[in-house]
Amino acid sequence: MIIRFVIENMFSFGDRKEFTSIPNGRLKTLEHHKYKYDGFDILKIGAVYGANGAGKSNLIKSLELLKKLIVNEKIPYRLKDSEFKFNNSEKSQDQLIAIEFIQDNMPFYYGIILNNNIIKTEELYLSGLGKDKDQLIYERKTDFQEKTTITFLEEFEKDEKSQVLKSILLEEFVKPNEPILKWLSNRDNIFLGNVKIAYKWFEKTLQIITPNSKPAALAHQMDIDQDFKKYAKDLMCSLNIGISELRSEKKRIKEFFGENDEKTLDELIKKIEDSPQKMIGLENNIGNEFVIVKEDDDFWVKTLKVGHSGKNDQSVLFNLNEESDGTVRLLDFVPAFKNLISSEKVYVIDEFERSIHPLLIKELVKKFSFDNETKGQLIFTTHESNLLDQEIFRQDEIWFTEKNKEGSTDLYSLNDFKEHKTIDIQRGYLNGRYGSIPFLGNLQDLNWHNYDTN
Repeated sequence: MIIRFVIENMFSFGDRKEFTSIPNGRLKTLEHHKYKYDGFDILKIGAVYGANGAGKSNLIKSLELLKKLIVNEKIPYRLKDSEFKFNNSEKSQDQLIAIEFIQDNMPFYYGIILNNNIIKTEELYLSGLGKDKDQLIYERKTDFQEKTTITFLEEFEKDEKSQVLKSILLEEFVKPNEPILKWLSNRDNIFLGNVKIAYKWFEKTLQIITPNSKPAALAHQMDIDQDFKKYAKDLMCSLNIGISELRSEKKRIKEFFGENDEKTLDELIKKIEDSPQKMIGLENNIGNEFVIVKEDDDFWVKTLKVGHSGKNDQSVLFNLNEESDGTVRLLDFVPAFKNLISSEKVYVIDEFERSIHPLLIKELVKKFSFDNETKGQLIFTTHESNLLDQEIFRQDEIWFTEKNKEGSTDLYSLNDFKEHKTIDIQRGYLNGRYGSIPFLGNLQDLNWHNYDTN
């Protein structure tokens, strides 16, 4: 679970801002929304509102880039020009991204400070959750001469073999623009077991769905898991959007591509062999997505087909590129909601309601909200005011973003307003009570016919 996420000097965030999933103790509504860990509560859902350009997507973008930074072991290209543009100083300023989370019932704090595309500080702690002192796992610092020092937990520093590993790390592997969390997680050192657990959260537990995500791996998951296939079909058919069937079509790679272009096939097979999951997703020139997987020493292409019923109850299969944007978006949510109800995954979704009817998106959120047996955590950005309902959300689960006079994004919770649990928060939001809505100019005064030059 995400406990809190902190950013500073990132994209539209100038001053340090914090998103938190720690519940307010005075609120007694929707008690089943609180997951309990060792006497500590964490909320299972969070919705972030804001006008266009207010910066809510930048919150998700920062988290996505942090994941890429750790998993890919290098600073993502988009992160290299991500400083807050309204800084007064001509010098490059420190950028902070930090996150506190729970993985396998262990609380961690991971933080990284960047400056001019150099990792000045990278640190991992076992979190004391505000009750006990945080316990150092490692702290790495790099100065502007690009000299790096690393301090590990006390047991590691006292162990001779571990000191050899530390010397190798400093001499051969550590680079000023690359994090070391993944590298350390792959070492078989008895004192670094917690590093493996922390890295697992970034690689496996944290799942981010952007507005442009596509459900490419859905075909593979449906092919290998019949229970999941039945769940996916039942969910999509129950939404009453005209879908009657979901099918995974499977062909050998040579049958799918043909045997003439051996060079292309060899390149694809090498990419699959090099990938950790022995699987890659691709898109053809007409926009249809498919996944190529290595199974039983053979290579298969799997494509998702969507069935619709028409005249005389005839069922016809369609390719994904023939479906509406809303249907594709909903298909992307199928594995998300399956994991949210059955596993301790964290799904962070940007523009949750994109291309989906307001009533449908509200029913999905309501289903998750009312279910007291869920295991995962859902955090999303949205414009959909129809979701602002205190029967669905606690006040501490609703967040707002708004630009201040300095052009920096402010981030605050509905809980700051201390509203009564019976108040209509949707009406209050639309009336500007909580800010975070667009301040429209007087469009009636805009005489756009003046620009008609014909």
